[in-house]
Amino acid sequence: MPAVKIRCTDRVVGSILASWRYDISGISPEMRRDYEQHLAECARCSGRQRFHRSLDASLAILTSVAALFFLFALLVLKHVQPLEHVAFKVLGLDSFDVYHMLVSAGIAGLCFSVIAMALVLMATPAPSYLSGIAAERARLIEERLPAAIKSLRMR
Repeated sequence: MPAVKIRCTDRVVGSILASWRYDISGISPEMRRDYEQHLAECARCSGRQRFHRSLDASLAILTSVAALFFLFALLVLKHVQPLEHVAFKVLGLDSFDVYHMLVSAGIAGLCFSVIAMALVLMATPAPSYLSGIAAERARLIEERLPAAIKSLRMR
């Protein structure tokens, strides 16, 4: 069953937004008002904006997790004797060589992951998007708090 293709309500504004990857965070408030109105009215553009923001957030999370995994691997290598049996019997290497090879690979992976994370955070509006989501969740949680706790927070 083919999916129904939704058309943009204003193709000119939709093309502008598409060229910006549906990111209106860096434009002036006067211009933003028109684009926000278009995003509220046009189901296609608002859906594509949600897709792009979720893609940006996913990239930021994946690069962060990769950096954490490489850091964890380096910590494990520091505290665990590296695969002596495999080094001696299978590969015919000295365990010292294997350890340094694994540490070098871990450091290179960590550096690459950190650089990739920095590039993702600079090239995408993911930080502002994620902080917006966090602020929205915090506001929802604060609305559900009992009045006694809200009064303590106001002090």
